[in-house]
Amino acid sequence: MDHAPAIADTLAAVGPRLKRLRTRRGVTLAALSEATGISRSTLSRLETGGRRPNLELLLPIARAHRVPLDELIGAPASGDHQGPLTPRRVNGRTVVPLTGRQGALQAWKVIIPAAQREPDPRVHEGHEWLYVLAGRLRLVLDGRDAVLGAGEAAEFDTRTPHWFGSAGDHPVEILSLFGRRGERMQVRAAPRAGASSGVTTRATGR
Repeated sequence: MDHAPAIADTLAAVGPRLKRLRTRRGVTLAALSEATGISRSTLSRLETGGRRPNLELLLPIARAHRVPLDELIGAPASGDHQGPLTPRRVNGRTVVPLTGRQGALQAWKVIIPAAQREPDPRVHEGHEWLYVLAGRLRLVLDGRDAVLGAGEAAEFDTRTPHWFGSAGDHPVEILSLFGRRGERMQVRAAPRAGASSGVTTRATGR
């Protein structure tokens, strides 16, 4: 089954949330454009659903509004909430669902303990976006190794062997978005020392 339409519908719900946040704060499109470096036309299309949201656009908007990224992505739309979004333990990790209903695109906050450092790559259908909220995340993709710090992000096709865990002595907190449709792998992070240079890298945080 092709889940692309459902994923597009879910992402389109981000636009009204962006507009509500901007208007509630009394910020004009021109002012937000100046603060983010994103053109007014792109911001307008994001809000009206004419432009698909992605991390490259949402990260500077979150910084400009001084709000967590998950406030732009994870808050369920009005009427979507199906009950309390309570934390649960999954494979030793604390997982907090941010979407209030089942759908093609799911979002979670995940807290990974420092002890989870040993790679155990898996594969499955889908496409995943990761954003580091706090700590240092080690990401292994098809044998390639990278470390992401707070404010950095990565996205990849989950049909590629992958694993992520702690890269330091402290837990790491991430925002994870998962869609069921696999796409081309794209990573934005600094590679670990001595790792293969085959990973495309670009820092997205400050």
